[in-house]
Amino acid sequence: MHYDVAVVGAGSMGMATGYFLAKQGKKVLLLDAFDPPHTHASHHGETRIIRYAYGEGAEYVPLALRAKALWEDLEAQTGKTLLLKTGVLNVGAKSSPFIQMLIQSATKYQLPIEILTAEQANARFSGLNLPDQYIGCLESTSGVLKCEECISAYRELALEHGATLLTHHKVTDIELKDDQVHITANGHAFSADKLAVSVGAWSNDILDMLGLTLPIRPIRKTFAWFNAPESLYGDTVFPAFSFDTADGIYYGFPSIDGAGLKIGRHDLGEDHSPNTPLAPFDNDADSKDLRQLLDLHMPQVGALKVGKTCMYTMTPDEHFIIDRHPRHSNVVLASGFSGHGFKFSSVVGEVVADLVLGKPSEFDLNLFSIKRF
Repeated sequence: MHYDVAVVGAGSMGMATGYFLAKQGKKVLLLDAFDPPHTHASHHGETRIIRYAYGEGAEYVPLALRAKALWEDLEAQTGKTLLLKTGVLNVGAKSSPFIQMLIQSATKYQLPIEILTAEQANARFSGLNLPDQYIGCLESTSGVLKCEECISAYRELALEHGATLLTHHKVTDIELKDDQVHITANGHAFSADKLAVSVGAWSNDILDMLGLTLPIRPIRKTFAWFNAPESLYGDTVFPAFSFDTADGIYYGFPSIDGAGLKIGRHDLGEDHSPNTPLAPFDNDADSKDLRQLLDLHMPQVGALKVGKTCMYTMTPDEHFIIDRHPRHSNVVLASGFSGHGFKFSSVVGEVVADLVLGKPSEFDLNLFSIKRF
């Protein structure tokens, strides 16, 4: 069967892309090797942080603000609560490049952040124990996205607008010819005028089919929930957070619906082939790494409840890849979201849909060009 656009990978970015294309009346095919939302890749784990003052670069701020508007629109369309405004506290030394860029981006775009000394942060949030050399940048308008529910919401709307979703359809071949794309998945043949690819950790497999090589590295990551007093760490009294420390870069979430405080480490990670089983969470070794930050800075957090694993899809500079194929303008790639991409999946879906239809983007996408490699 022939489609206007085929989307390979219907996770966070791909499902949103499918929705924005179908909304414009395009005949859309979504193919996924699993049944999204699922636990095999990068979008599970219940929650993701959304923040607008951006330590990774001021170029991200317009995208983050547009993402926020689109998440709110998705909530309005579906009647689901997807964004919890817990606030986000970014912690680090004042001289930290991440903290400095965050403050600069907030100033440039007139974003509301409150800069707290360690003493002020500890007084505001009694579950914290920050040393004097740290400051906290509190962005009260930021918060937490319910990641799996976000994907389910875009899935619902994409199907309502006529998109075809084929789950458990692993793509085994892609051929680009005659300005069309020919795809084989589960032994079935499909064709389309245009193609969008967003397959996360499996990007290298698909890139090989497209005749491209890019420095994309899948790695195993861990995160966990810990018992924590609701009076100190519940989502009504404690924000989501990030820590940029000399010992590592961490992120986490308050206890939501009594789930416990959730924490993960952003840096480090082990190389992993996505076509092999992911090693399960090791309650001793993996929790020890997470526990070191809690013991120092959130000492009233209790014992481990449960730990899980996922995959990051890293680029060398930790910036995204959002670009057209250099030789086939009807093919768009979205990959390398490097552990900080989920919050943008709404706007990335909109951007990729525009690119694949040949429309100019309102955003500066030079940071995400494949020409930088």
